[in-house]
Amino acid sequence: MDGLNDLTKGKVSTKLLGFFFPMLVTNLLQQVYSVADTVIVGKGLGDNALGAVGNLTSFSLLIVGFSMGMTNGFAVIIGQKYGGGRADAVRRSIAHSVRLSVLLTLLLTVTGCLSLKPLLLAIQTDRMILTDSLKYGYIIFGGLAVTVAYNLCSGILRSLGDSKTPFVAIMISSAVNVILDCALIFLVRTGVEGAAVATILAQGLAAHICYRKIKASLAVPVTRADFDRDGEMSGLLLKNGISMACMNSVTAVGCMVVQGYVNGCGVAYTSAYSVCSKYLNLFMLPSLTAGFAVSSFVSQNYGADKPARIRQGVHVCLWIALLSYLLSAAVMVFYAKPLAGFMLNEERTISLAVEYLRICGVELLLVNLLFVYRNSVQGMGHPLIPMLSGVVEMMLRIPAITILLPRIGFRGTAYAEGIAWVGALALNAGAYGEIALTKAVFHYARQQSVD
Repeated sequence: MDGLNDLTKGKVSTKLLGFFFPMLVTNLLQQVYSVADTVIVGKGLGDNALGAVGNLTSFSLLIVGFSMGMTNGFAVIIGQKYGGGRADAVRRSIAHSVRLSVLLTLLLTVTGCLSLKPLLLAIQTDRMILTDSLKYGYIIFGGLAVTVAYNLCSGILRSLGDSKTPFVAIMISSAVNVILDCALIFLVRTGVEGAAVATILAQGLAAHICYRKIKASLAVPVTRADFDRDGEMSGLLLKNGISMACMNSVTAVGCMVVQGYVNGCGVAYTSAYSVCSKYLNLFMLPSLTAGFAVSSFVSQNYGADKPARIRQGVHVCLWIALLSYLLSAAVMVFYAKPLAGFMLNEERTISLAVEYLRICGVELLLVNLLFVYRNSVQGMGHPLIPMLSGVVEMMLRIPAITILLPRIGFRGTAYAEGIAWVGALALNAGAYGEIALTKAVFHYARQQSVD
């Protein structure tokens, strides 16, 4: 396979960091675009329009996050087959991932468009922003096929050790996205729907670039025969994909409940929460990337039966998570007001955002470690634990927000995040330790029997 990266060989830290940094820049570009998009909408259309777009975050995580979890789950299986040196199985797993993704896209597109308005009303969306939320949401969910195509293609490339092509794709598409945003909002004056159209078009360009790289990299291309019915392969992909998709969706349900309580407090709370979510996603980025990196690394080395190498890779990514926490927490705590003022206009909304950012800055270590452990467990072929951790997050987040928000105000939303992260981290860290130990014992026993 030309131009791809075997993560089962070579020095662990060198391999992982070489894989991590292009992916980090890729994800950073995506988040910078997301922040730029928020700034363009906020400054160009006002705080209400910004709240309308941000109000879709939790519902988008439910639908788009489900598809992303599914494609990432598929990528784990592809990585395991690649690590095991099985080129035919790699092609079959790619082919069946495409087949399943087409069916998934049809289902989610219909579900997203039909349930958009009822769910926006259910989470108490203010009438002032409901129309804009609907405009934005219908375009995003109507173009879901493009989003799924990009997530699948970039996930396949990561599972094969290629983090550079997605970087190039996002670098080009982000520039196109910002240009289209500015043109549609400031020149054509389309409103929030312009931002949605720009997002879909840019993602389509990124998907095309990644697809061409996959096609060029396979020594033997995927053929029609690879799409032939294979119940075992489809079952394996679905087992892993559905577990990750459900984890994302269950987490999203908890976030939607939080969004509903926040919306019930007024548009100022909605706008502040929207901006804080953008920044939280930005500052979680290094550890989130470390999670993606360790997932690809672990899945390949799991397929190659190298447990010692898996442990070394996880330790490298834990150090990345710790170091990124020290930097991110410092910025969120000490520069919370400039960050909030960069996107928001009203003083009251800014003060709410500052409160949230400072608390979550301190709590950020919890979710940083969670990303590494959860993706490690997933990469070792145990998708049920991460899914259960999503349930734990929801079960902790919902009662926390219902108790804290009425009593201590907006900062209760930040404390609810920390409480949810503690539960999920404890479950995944414990599972990782048990699975890694079991794998090491069985590997040692096999080596002894061979000797």
